[in-house]
Amino acid sequence: MIYLDNAATAFPKPAEPLRRALEQYLEAGASPGRGGYDLAVEAEYEVDAVRRKVRRFFGGGEGWRVCFAYNATDALNTLIMGLTQEPCHVVSTRLEHNSVLRPLHHLAEQGCISLDLVPFNSQGYVEPQAVAAALRPDTGLVMVNHASNVFGTVQPVAEIAALCREHGVELLLDASQSAGLYPIELEKWGVGGLAFTGHKSLLGPTGIGGLVLSPRVNPLPTRYGGTGVDSINLVHTMDYPHRLEAGTINLLGVLSLGQSLDYLATPEHGQALSRERELCARLAQGLAATQGIELYCAQGPGERLPLLSCNVKGMRAGDVADILDGDFDIAVRSGLHCAPLLHQDLGTSPHGAIRFSLGAFNTAEDIEAALEAMERIGSTAAAKGR
Repeated sequence: MIYLDNAATAFPKPAEPLRRALEQYLEAGASPGRGGYDLAVEAEYEVDAVRRKVRRFFGGGEGWRVCFAYNATDALNTLIMGLTQEPCHVVSTRLEHNSVLRPLHHLAEQGCISLDLVPFNSQGYVEPQAVAAALRPDTGLVMVNHASNVFGTVQPVAEIAALCREHGVELLLDASQSAGLYPIELEKWGVGGLAFTGHKSLLGPTGIGGLVLSPRVNPLPTRYGGTGVDSINLVHTMDYPHRLEAGTINLLGVLSLGQSLDYLATPEHGQALSRERELCARLAQGLAATQGIELYCAQGPGERLPLLSCNVKGMRAGDVADILDGDFDIAVRSGLHCAPLLHQDLGTSPHGAIRFSLGAFNTAEDIEAALEAMERIGSTAAAKGR
């Protein structure tokens, strides 16, 4: 199988980081922070080491907090719900994934927030001045998808953050797609924090994600329970990281994430990233020249990730994906990609588009096979007059 759905979950994963994490877990798999004996202390030490790696990886400064979650959706819910416990105005974008849109929609329906969603331009970017124009005196939160999971466009978040700071508002990012593919410098950019997941381009397993937060950003807890500290008190602790980590964390996931971050720093992975970009450029070039293919926001100026979306004129995206799978053994993602407002504005709703997303282990042969398959599908559709 040719796997081109890495924006959903990176596959395959490099095996050695996972093996090393499993060895760590088998040697020190006690509950971190839940006892004073040596094994629990060692487990806590290993977790803290990963927190430091995560903070440095995302460019957080001293005093920045790392709180683990199960994935980006879990982290985003913790962040959004924890920062909107007082009524306020929220600004986000029409590029967002449902992991952001649905919590915000729920809060707006309940009357807890008022909400404005900023549009994207014809190239798939959110213009900083459009965000600034949406800000109000009562704006309490600005949430932006750092990189679109449909277009691959990387938003100019440093510029957006500067405008937000002028209005006394923090910018927070959904970095689900960009983490591991695009260098992130939170403190340098003036961004207040982000949510991430481990199973995409960080090359970790499913079930691990988290938040990286400036000391300026302090969401209140939305879940309560055991933390291993201050157990006599029935009021949930406000100390970090326990404040946002009720219950026992996913130790194996945390250790795997730490090992994956080490792998991302290797020359081998740096070469893989360069190859991904080159292969995506070849894919975009080939699709743009293929009969009957409509390519979305894949060309022109601006930063972008190695993923792109398209349609075959006259065919439903799901049908094309089925043909790619069944006839050519190529795995892609079709549909709305959990970004319904983007597809609504793009004019591709309700059937969405076909998304090709490259990974560290794709080859030039994979891309040529995908282009040949799309050319055959496009030619067949054109011949049938679709």
